[in-house]
Amino acid sequence: MSDIIDQYRIKEEPYYRNVADEVELYEAAYEVRMPMMLKGPTGCGKTRFVEYMAWKLGRPLITVACNEDMTASDLVGRFLLDQSGTRWQDGPLAVGARHGAIVYLDEVVEARQDTTVVIHPLTDNRRVLPLEKKGELVHAHPDFQIVISYNPGYQSLMKDLKQSTKQRFGALDFFYPEHDLETEIVAHETGVAEDMADKLVSIAERSRNLKGHGLDEGLSTRMLIYAASLVVKGVDPLSACHVALISPITDDPDMRDALEAAVGTYFS
Repeated sequence: MSDIIDQYRIKEEPYYRNVADEVELYEAAYEVRMPMMLKGPTGCGKTRFVEYMAWKLGRPLITVACNEDMTASDLVGRFLLDQSGTRWQDGPLAVGARHGAIVYLDEVVEARQDTTVVIHPLTDNRRVLPLEKKGELVHAHPDFQIVISYNPGYQSLMKDLKQSTKQRFGALDFFYPEHDLETEIVAHETGVAEDMADKLVSIAERSRNLKGHGLDEGLSTRMLIYAASLVVKGVDPLSACHVALISPITDDPDMRDALEAAVGTYFS
């Protein structure tokens, strides 16, 4: 059984720079096993934060990338048929509950609401997971915690968490770091020169001012790391920005021209 959960342990410390008091707040929440919800834009560091906290707390981390085709069975488990007959296979939620892992449901609003309700019994004082198909009630390990994340900027009436789900969680709000800190992160993650990282962050800040004015989201820290990684490999900064920043974020010709102009300001 230890082999099952050991594969989810984070062996090396992930690089994470705290922005405020989120590390201390999460540690306190974990002490009381409070389910946690991380809210913030794409690529701002939510997943890296969970990885860092799992490492810091010494807990295995099981990450589930939620999608609209995901069923309750994908989370809790199902019966499988093999050459020996029928056998039960735990899903990631059951594995985490049994062995005391942190289970992280990434972009949880992408899953159907009738799927996410299966987490409810694990997020209140009961801390149980009913395996109805198996006729078993799994009592969560004392170290188990569930964490979810989503991007409020993309929520709609059809894709939002029910209030009955939201009110079961504590919440931490994430956004892109301040300029100097984001510059430090980009430089650290890629090895790019700090002045180059500074220019990339400035471009991103300009793009974030366009959110709601042609862009659904501004350039993320993750995208800046991609661009900086290309520069480190010898790619011209203009080409690196086009490939990693401009082309992925929009197909609108006018918006591309505006972003190209912003890039040209720093890399003419």
